[in-house]
Amino acid sequence: MAYLTSESKAKYFSEFGGSATNTGSIEAQVAILTERINHISKHLGTNKKDFSTQRGLMQMVGKRKSLLAYLSKHNLSGYRALIEKLGLRK
Repeated sequence: MAYLTSESKAKYFSEFGGSATNTGSIEAQVAILTERINHISKHLGTNKKDFSTQRGLMQMVGKRKSLLAYLSKHNLSGYRALIEKLGLRK
């Protein structure tokens, strides 16, 4: 996982979670998952038969979906702001 260094994770946590140490916020977790999903999608574009990575990608997409569903139930304005910021659900 060399593409996602601890400095870049701290940047995502401070940008979406409020501070670099707030690793448990839903917004920061969704942002990190989105970055990983985008990276793996590029990998699967060139390696079409990598089925184990494809399975991991589907698991990450499901996890992000459940986190977004939780966020939409408990903080609708935060959900809409996060969707807009990450460019999801066009």
